[in-house]
Amino acid sequence: MNLNDFRYLGRRAVVVGGATGMGAAAVDLLVELEAEVVVMDRAPVQRDDVQFEACDLADRASIDAAVEACGGPINALFSCAGVADGTPGIERINFIGHRHVIDRILAENLMPHGGSISMISSAAGLAWEKHLDRLKDYLDTPDFDSAVAWIAANPGTDTYMWSKEAICAYVARQAFPMLQRKIRINAILPGPTDTPLARANAETWLGFGQDYRSDTGIDASTPDEQAAVLVFLGSHAARGVNGVTLITDAGYLASGVTGSYPAATPVADFLYGRY
Repeated sequence: MNLNDFRYLGRRAVVVGGATGMGAAAVDLLVELEAEVVVMDRAPVQRDDVQFEACDLADRASIDAAVEACGGPINALFSCAGVADGTPGIERINFIGHRHVIDRILAENLMPHGGSISMISSAAGLAWEKHLDRLKDYLDTPDFDSAVAWIAANPGTDTYMWSKEAICAYVARQAFPMLQRKIRINAILPGPTDTPLARANAETWLGFGQDYRSDTGIDASTPDEQAAVLVFLGSHAARGVNGVTLITDAGYLASGVTGSYPAATPVADFLYGRY
């Protein structure tokens, strides 16, 4: 392997949701790795080393305008934006809008061979396999508007967990058709990570797994730690990785599944849909 495979020299990377949290950390790392970086976000980004395009994932027209303004080539796409339960338009911001960005990029042939798509799901999306039949019905919706209509017609799916399950199912389902286009797609599933979004829901999000972290002597993950895995997945160094939903939670759920940390077993059973 060439160490340059880890770098992004000569590659153009687009980070959707690059203003804060894991997305902003990914931007920092991509710049350091010599990528030409475009940030798409609703919040403005003012820095001299990236191109910024305003993009509201809840608004199809805004996405279309941002992709058109960005143009190509797009060698690596990072889908990072996300919001918590109770946010209006959560189904669009957390999944439908990201899918529409990808659809537009592919329709305009903006991603050349060797491209990569790296998404952020969550450990909260692990039950996707149990709900696969229903998720496949959702993913069968052909476009932005029909997906929004599907959510409206299926009460209880406008949630954080459902949107994260959708990302997992989408990544797995798209592995083959994307690879036919010589594009890879993967996602990370972070555990508790100290982002502005998590801090706004600290009791639930950062309290999750606190016993495990105390007993192992670690802190909640940082945006930089998660971004490093995400950016690796988008690099040529990970060219053998495709269709993977990678849990990045410091081993908490694996310890629960195997019973090596029994306190995590009920949580693991719940998140894997074994209830």
